[in-house]
Amino acid sequence: MSQTPDHPPHSEHPRRRPSILGFLRNNFLAGVVVIAPIGMTVWLIWTVIGWVDGAVLPFVPDRFNPEHALGLNLRGMGVVFFLVFTVVLGWAAKGLVGRSFLRWGESLVGRMPIIRSVYNGVKQIAETVFAQSETSFDTACLIQYPRDGMWALAFISTSAKGEVAHVLPYDGDIVTVFMPTTPNPTSGFLLFVPRDDVIELKMSVEDAAKLVISAGLVYPQKKPEVIAALDAAAAKAE
Repeated sequence: MSQTPDHPPHSEHPRRRPSILGFLRNNFLAGVVVIAPIGMTVWLIWTVIGWVDGAVLPFVPDRFNPEHALGLNLRGMGVVFFLVFTVVLGWAAKGLVGRSFLRWGESLVGRMPIIRSVYNGVKQIAETVFAQSETSFDTACLIQYPRDGMWALAFISTSAKGEVAHVLPYDGDIVTVFMPTTPNPTSGFLLFVPRDDVIELKMSVEDAAKLVISAGLVYPQKKPEVIAALDAAAAKAE
């Protein structure tokens, strides 16, 4: 009868310990992953604040500008003046005098061919993004694009209305979806798709935007409530 040795035989290829250079490289990359998002965010905010200061402070009277009155270069004062001015302007525009002046200004701009087009386009974008919250993207979805069998990530805007909904040869509900491009989600395609051909997703619009910007590298983690909803939908389908 053969006996089992007390100690297992040594492997022919013992496990090599990581070198000092490999240890430093791995920790350096881990540090970059932590520092890069924080550093880029701080740099972007600092740059934007400096740009706003440079654009706003030259219009502020010297007696109100701390750089001239107190001899202090306080970064961010231009942002403060801009916010105060915007709030006061918005409050004035909601009054009777402000609305009358605004209508007079728009009628004046409406007589200028090129400026009229630029103003109307910027106004529609501003109203869509800042004022009309009910028309903002609130649902991410999947649609078949550019052909059947290939799926693209998109955002549901609203139901098709007006002439578009009237002339489309489809009796069901038509939804308006915006399909962004990667890695720049501000450009894309406006599509009118039958609601039956749209698969709504449980992920938030922010998570879907991250997925588009990262070209599919950053996938959102499933939250417990999302997992429960998916399990319930799968059980219902069975």
